Amino acid sequence: MGAILGLLFHSLGGFASGSFYIPYRKIQVWSWETAWIIGGVFSWILVPYIAAAITVPGFMDIISHAEGTTIFWTYTFGVLWGIGGLTFGLAMRYLGMSLGMSIALSLCSIVGSLLPPIFREITGIAGGDTISQIFATDGGKIVILGIFVCILGIILCGRAGMMKENELSHEQKAESIKEFNIGKGIIVAVISGLLSACFNFGIEAGKEMAHTAVANGADPLFQNNVIFVVILWGGFTTNFIWCMYLNNSNKTFGDYTNSESPWKKNILFAAIAGTTWFLQFFFYGMGESKLGNGASSWILHMATIILTSNLWGLYFKEWKGVSSKTMRTVIGGILVILLSVLIVGYGNSLK
Repeated sequence: MGAILGLLFHSLGGFASGSFYIPYRKIQVWSWETAWIIGGVFSWILVPYIAAAITVPGFMDIISHAEGTTIFWTYTFGVLWGIGGLTFGLAMRYLGMSLGMSIALSLCSIVGSLLPPIFREITGIAGGDTISQIFATDGGKIVILGIFVCILGIILCGRAGMMKENELSHEQKAESIKEFNIGKGIIVAVISGLLSACFNFGIEAGKEMAHTAVANGADPLFQNNVIFVVILWGGFTTNFIWCMYLNNSNKTFGDYTNSESPWKKNILFAAIAGTTWFLQFFFYGMGESKLGNGASSWILHMATIILTSNLWGLYFKEWKGVSSKTMRTVIGGILVILLSVLIVGYGNSLK
């Protein structure tokens, strides 16, 4: 039952993450950096604070009494993840939801799912399975198989994106993605994929706070909400600095007071986007409490994000005008990713 609930929670989190960028498409007049940081206030500051206040009694006391090294590394991984999150937004901007998420999350899924157990193997630090422990069980071997099946699906989606690049004119691609730029998009997607995995490392670093929360009476299902507060402080720091820089260099500070923009409507859509974004980790924390913060949790999260984003990409006609071969390739990639989710879920049920 725990494996089924873990799969359900990760699927809900993946759906939220794969859908969060849609409200940003409704924001008018504002520059990208203005919309991004306003949404970020909700996703990285307000909503995580509210979630922790509701689910973790005395969460600020837990943070204030945690070891200094715990806070430092949790926050630092949040800063690094923040760079990944920032470039993730740029990947969506330049590549669209389908291709941008597929490339970024392919690296994120591999790094985030395999490095923590390898790190535990090398250092001997407790907190989850080591890579040798994963390979030592039938369930663990099936989880690893699911990871490689997921990678195959991601490769197929990325291949479809390259085929699209070769088939369509710039004007055709711009119909669905206004600022399509394959060069810039690939660079930021790679950076995002590598650094976004630091969120998983931040959870590892902050486990002391989660354990304290449970000891103080918090429901284990929500124990990670106190960790998220610190990680997201780091993420907000990075994104705030960069967006203020862009506001200054692009002379877009006026967005915040521009009477010609639909200010209330923009705030609403930014709030919806930011809240939806945080829900991915709210549900991830619930799924992780059932499955553990190992390879299976991270790969399930990444796989369902990629699945959701590609389905939205089809809905928004990001693949309009491509050949039937390219369409078959992207649909095949989506189906393979879905298969990987089922394989990982089955492997966890055996564990």
